[in-house]
Amino acid sequence: MGLTQAKVLVTGATGFIGKRLTAALLEKGIPVRCLMRQPDTVIPSGAEGIFGDLLDISTLDEAFRGIETAYYLVHAMGGSRAGFEHRDRKAAENFVAVAEKWGLKRVIYLGGLGEENDSLSEHLASRLEVAKILKRGAFQTTYLRAAVIIGAGGASFEMIRALVERLPVMITPRWVSTRCQPIAVNDVIAYLVGCLKDERTAGKTYEIGGPEVLSYREMMGRFAEIEKKLIMIIPVPFLTPKLSSYWVALFTPVKPSISMPLIEGLGNEVICHDNEIRDILPIPLTSFNEAAKIALAEESVAINARF
Repeated sequence: MGLTQAKVLVTGATGFIGKRLTAALLEKGIPVRCLMRQPDTVIPSGAEGIFGDLLDISTLDEAFRGIETAYYLVHAMGGSRAGFEHRDRKAAENFVAVAEKWGLKRVIYLGGLGEENDSLSEHLASRLEVAKILKRGAFQTTYLRAAVIIGAGGASFEMIRALVERLPVMITPRWVSTRCQPIAVNDVIAYLVGCLKDERTAGKTYEIGGPEVLSYREMMGRFAEIEKKLIMIIPVPFLTPKLSSYWVALFTPVKPSISMPLIEGLGNEVICHDNEIRDILPIPLTSFNEAAKIALAEESVAINARF
């Protein structure tokens, strides 16, 4: 498939995934327009920045003008905890309305794993609702569903790292035994770029994960080995995810508005049940240990750059 040179719109361009995706697209020679809620936001050199807030439909026309493909990487957990599902819904509905007005052809959306018939957490249920709203639009939606994304600056990774580094003894609920399929952030970016390049992915839903299925306890144990730290994890039956989210908020740098919905979702098993995307985009997958080492190295570089 040939590489399109048309400018693409990246919403959520200043977030954990958005910043990396914007840089990756620019490296491939693909022009990028970034939707920015704050006019003075720093974006990668070479990208076009346009002010717009998905919660205010009157601000969005300029961002969509002349755009055929957009990435939807927005979620509302960064604000206050209360009402994030409403904000997610309104942002998606505004996006669809303006996208249809300007004749958008494709959307690539990164959401979460989790089965619809499960008792999903508010966070996972909201991610699923956004996908349904986008799919109702008059454009083709590629829906990538990922579990825990391992990378410097990612909320899930930062929680695991902080807990291992700050709590040598952890009394945890039973969610530490929940299985998930973590994926390296660079692999997520490779899939996002690959879907743009290959039109066979248009209108399709894919589950994306790394090469290993691990419990959260195993992930914390592996991270402790990499950091050469001793930890003791003691699961107890009476500590609910909601209660444990309060001590997670105390001991990690992740904002409670983000950490609490994530922790409450840890009771849901999030693993890939099909690997269809591997037939189209057979990218080399990164192991959990290697992804964690890369993330730690990136954080070390970032810290040194500030001094």
